[in-house]
Amino acid sequence: MSVTTQPALAPVKDLGVAARLGRRRKRVDLIIRSLSLAATGIGLVLLASILITLFVKGFGAMNLSVFTEVTRPPGSDGGLLNAIIGSLIQVALATLVGTPIGMLVGTYLAEYSRGSRFGEVVRFVSDILLSAPSILIGLFVYQLLVLPFGGFSGWAGVAALAIIIIPIVVRTTEDMLSLVPNTLREAVIGLGAPKWKMIVLVSWRSAISGIITGVLLGIARIAGETAPLLFTSLGNNAFSTDLSAPMPSLPITIYSYAGSPFQDWIELAWAGALIITLAVLLLNIGARSLLRSGK
Repeated sequence: MSVTTQPALAPVKDLGVAARLGRRRKRVDLIIRSLSLAATGIGLVLLASILITLFVKGFGAMNLSVFTEVTRPPGSDGGLLNAIIGSLIQVALATLVGTPIGMLVGTYLAEYSRGSRFGEVVRFVSDILLSAPSILIGLFVYQLLVLPFGGFSGWAGVAALAIIIIPIVVRTTEDMLSLVPNTLREAVIGLGAPKWKMIVLVSWRSAISGIITGVLLGIARIAGETAPLLFTSLGNNAFSTDLSAPMPSLPITIYSYAGSPFQDWIELAWAGALIITLAVLLLNIGARSLLRSGK
């Protein structure tokens, strides 16, 4: 006895329903696209207005004395030399302290802590530090280094900035090392090389451009920080390179001068803001160029 099977009936396409759904999708797409373009336009207009105002007022106040004279009383044609030097010293030392720590922690998370509960805790703490307000870090360092040692100091400012840059380097190092193919690691280990040599000669070398990019972005982040320095290095109107005493910095000087009633100090604040903005822009452009060239 033969059993005959009936072919399955194909679904019938309703042209009316399809046309209605197509028109609905097009309307929703048009609305979302219009809202996205409008939000982009608003953001670009606001950013352009800020940059135009900063460049106009900053370039109008820029002159040679800004880079050759120290801060002086109102009407004395002072400059920002002491603040610039103080910022460079503190940012450079914070980078030298924070970069090795961040690289080592990021290397541990990427190479040694896979599946480890302790590694998850370290990653969680690093993420908290990455998103924590900088003023909280300033208060922490104030309690740790300022109050016990009897005063503000450049070292306290360096510590606060180093704490800020560490989680940035940690995240970048871990992400870049995670992109290194495991086949490279297995090949080096298969040749008999110890793991530390594999990390140094293969993993770090493969991810070095991305790690340097993270360091540059971290420098751009701490270069304009004001809140943590208010609680640590405080500021100084004289030229000083003594890290054991209050130390001048460009963000603190801008903060102090921008709210003053003296026009020449306000102009110096605009000039200082332009200097920081240009430095941050150059660092970001350099970081993106380096990351693109390393791909």
